[in-house]
Amino acid sequence: MALITVIGRGHSGTRAISHTLYASGVFMGSQLNPSGDKIPPHAMYDACRVMAQSVKWHGGLSWGFERLLTMPIDSAFKRLINDYLADVLENDAAHKGWKLPETTLVYPWIARMFPEIKFIHWIRDPRDCILGSHKTDDLRDFGINYPQTDDVYERRAISWVYQYRLMQATPAPENVTQVRFEDFVLKQEETLQRLEAFLGIPLGRIIVRPDAVARWKREPDERRYNFEFLHEAIVENGYLL
Repeated sequence: MALITVIGRGHSGTRAISHTLYASGVFMGSQLNPSGDKIPPHAMYDACRVMAQSVKWHGGLSWGFERLLTMPIDSAFKRLINDYLADVLENDAAHKGWKLPETTLVYPWIARMFPEIKFIHWIRDPRDCILGSHKTDDLRDFGINYPQTDDVYERRAISWVYQYRLMQATPAPENVTQVRFEDFVLKQEETLQRLEAFLGIPLGRIIVRPDAVARWKREPDERRYNFEFLHEAIVENGYLL
């Protein structure tokens, strides 16, 4: 049995890898929505709220994730995750997994529950990620505190940086690789070959659209997406300011 999951904020282009895995014979759940998310998601949403109780907000854009790495995993969390993943865990496919962006909100405990998983860290320029709305835009829906703002784009950017920092705070699992959405689109063959070596399976090729890259630059007021608190992560991941 080989489990695969995708870690990355909503609107980071994770549907591309979900559709690729599905087209390659990986069992991705009994029900998928058009984005390739495993549904219904409600047990995962509730699991996110359970784990969030152990995240400490220090004010501003500072959160403490230390307890998540050592404390016992809440039994309610385990039950909810096993409920959400029941069809995947019970399936006898040689390669199986799931994609749901909210999995990123519980990454530390997923990594501890399933250390054998092959994790695909999916990254996209955050300025593109925040163009559209997503369920995780308001982190308070999942029990996570953050600075109040009436700017919807700032709210999305805060959600992006929270999830990015949570990923950074989680010790690297045994099997993890990072993929930039832009590389998947602009250098698909090279990127898929690297993923094939990581996953140990041949992957199908799907149609990609180069115009999905750097969409924020074509917006009427590109400055509204370019928040200064995103700059460090933008540079770290090889994007230009």
